[in-house]
Amino acid sequence: MQINQLLQELKNRGLISKIAHEKELIQNLSNNNSFKIYCGFDPTSDSLHIGHLLPMLCVKYFQAMRCIPIILIGGATSIIGDPSFKDKERRSNFKTKTKHLWEKKITKQIITFFKTKNKNNTIKILNNFDWINNINIIDFLSIIGKQFSVNKMIKKESVKQRIKKSESGISFTEFSYSLLQSYDFLWLFKNYKVILQIGGSDQWGNITSGIHLIKNLYKKNVSGITVPLLLKSNGQKFGKTEKETIWLNKKKTTPYKFYQFWLNTQDKYVIKFLKLFTLINLHKINKIEKKIINKNVILKIKKILASYITALIHGKYNLLSAQRITNYLFSESYLQVFETDFQQLKIDGIPSILIEKETNLQKVLLTSNLSSSKRQSRYLIKNKSIRINKKLQKNVHYELSRNDRIFNKYTILSKGKKTHCLLFWKK
Repeated sequence: MQINQLLQELKNRGLISKIAHEKELIQNLSNNNSFKIYCGFDPTSDSLHIGHLLPMLCVKYFQAMRCIPIILIGGATSIIGDPSFKDKERRSNFKTKTKHLWEKKITKQIITFFKTKNKNNTIKILNNFDWINNINIIDFLSIIGKQFSVNKMIKKESVKQRIKKSESGISFTEFSYSLLQSYDFLWLFKNYKVILQIGGSDQWGNITSGIHLIKNLYKKNVSGITVPLLLKSNGQKFGKTEKETIWLNKKKTTPYKFYQFWLNTQDKYVIKFLKLFTLINLHKINKIEKKIINKNVILKIKKILASYITALIHGKYNLLSAQRITNYLFSESYLQVFETDFQQLKIDGIPSILIEKETNLQKVLLTSNLSSSKRQSRYLIKNKSIRINKKLQKNVHYELSRNDRIFNKYTILSKGKKTHCLLFWKK
């Protein structure tokens, strides 16, 4: 695939929000047998999340074309904090030891995601702390600082919104973030001949600042691409401190919960997400779209989406586990489940409670919040709404016992088809 074909493919998929110096990019990449691009991530937690997926996938497309991706860990910039489109300054009081641990964990995730059999386009991971920490402040201000107009900087939409929304305005520390990210682009251009930066659409101002800096100092046109931001259903950006965060680390978000997130995609976004998050041929996706005639077809497409992304992030083994749990909980099938599947459920799959001894079903329904009173418990049981390990229970006086344990540890209590609670027994 030629570079102009790749760019058109990315546009057709909706993966490009904006592109700077497209003609120069096509020319630069057409004249090089191999080329380098970069994308940066600030280690503000110990894991990347689904909000990072689109820039990562965009880089992956370029990696498939004789491209050497450089992934930049923002060891220095994470201390400063990017103010772009944020309401308030981020606290950066995490300890150095913690930050280094986060950097290691994120690096491991990145290596796994970009693993390739082609040694010629293996990713390179750098940390901007290695050069920003050695900056001479006088040189930085006299050489880099002179290239930027404060008047223009405060007119950028990301900064304007921050000043307007925040009571305390914006600190000089945060204001300098754009200069540091611009310097990163300059440093990578000088030392690695990087000609393209990829980032989220909230990074557009920072990316164009880097392009401007390189043009001023080296008279070269480099390029930038932004991908659309992944938004929550209420229109807000997925963050790393919200309850809704879906992490790429399976210890923070289990593969089952990760799979369920994509399975519960709103109908109107299913085809859009297939284009954005999978490498499925666009012609095939368009064919799939034409087959949408009812809810059952949409559910099948959601399963394709959820399966693809879960396998991409967590591998086929964890995908199969997520599918087993889903089938066990939400279908009539009795596929075999493993003990590790229940361990996932206990972490964050469904609500769970500890059962210390054999106890009455009515009481457990109340304790598990599947009912609001003993009277309602009796009503639910009598009306065939309660199942224990998928088996209907009609006895209002039923006592849960060892016979109801799976792997001698777990019991699945269900109300109707969609509401479940995991009981785990104290030995």
